[in-house]
Amino acid sequence: MALLRRSLPPDQQEYGWELKWDGVRAVAYVQGGSVRLMSRNDKDITRSYPELAALARMLRRPAILDGEIVALRGGRPSFATLQSRMHVQRPGARLVRAVPVQYYLFDLLHLGEESLLSRPYTERRDRLDELGVDRPPVRVPPWWRGEGETVSSVGLAQGLEGVVGKPLASPYLPGRRGPWIKVKNVRHQEVVVAGWLPGAGRRVDTVGSLVLGVHDDGLRYAGSVGTGFTEADLRDLAARLAPLARDEEPFDPPAPRDVARRARWVRPTLVGEVAFAEWTPDGVLRHPSWRGLRPDKRPEDVHREEPAR
Repeated sequence: MALLRRSLPPDQQEYGWELKWDGVRAVAYVQGGSVRLMSRNDKDITRSYPELAALARMLRRPAILDGEIVALRGGRPSFATLQSRMHVQRPGARLVRAVPVQYYLFDLLHLGEESLLSRPYTERRDRLDELGVDRPPVRVPPWWRGEGETVSSVGLAQGLEGVVGKPLASPYLPGRRGPWIKVKNVRHQEVVVAGWLPGAGRRVDTVGSLVLGVHDDGLRYAGSVGTGFTEADLRDLAARLAPLARDEEPFDPPAPRDVARRARWVRPTLVGEVAFAEWTPDGVLRHPSWRGLRPDKRPEDVHREEPAR
């Protein structure tokens, strides 16, 4: 996984740079004419994306690959569009046609009996290019050697999420954060849903906002989000939150009194993601906007992303 940085490093010439794609990370295991897709929290998501079975027909040897599943809107990856596929375990043909996905590959971990984990980034990328799998629904996006500023500018101009930098000689380290880095154009934060506040007006009988937390020696209050929801989002959230209701507040230390007296607490098992402006000095998200649920993430893995200085 990549470590968040505030800006490009001074030694950016020592990195390979890729555009950051706004989707769902997935590792693909290809063997015996079939594909198995595993999410970052080790969930089998193969059935959710049946069109990606095409990858098995492109490869003659068993392989393990890493990449991002994306859905496009207006030619750019759209996390909001992907939401309609992320929660469906067996999508029908109509949904697959309406919201097709692509698999953007950026690493090759094993090929045949050979492990490439210890090989440098540049070699793994060369070997990935040699596979010849850059055709729909699979893509192998380009990378650039030591051109971080240029790649970042291109990503910003195209409205993309940011860039990822990988030291040219770096191995692949499963389960580790770093030495890969990411520099974002837009700030996003994974959050745990700890409760909800009733709405007003048309939303008086349903979810008005979600009460959010992040893990830091226990679940800590991180604010609430009441914007970015569609009507479908609100109906889905109400259905998911109802069976999770509990009386006890899950935060330690407790949430602010004005929040706690109105909150409807739930078991903190749902993970979502917000866009936001900044963290306040007391650890609350400023101007958050809901992006959607993240079934590919575990609640205990949700921590405040602190950019390295």
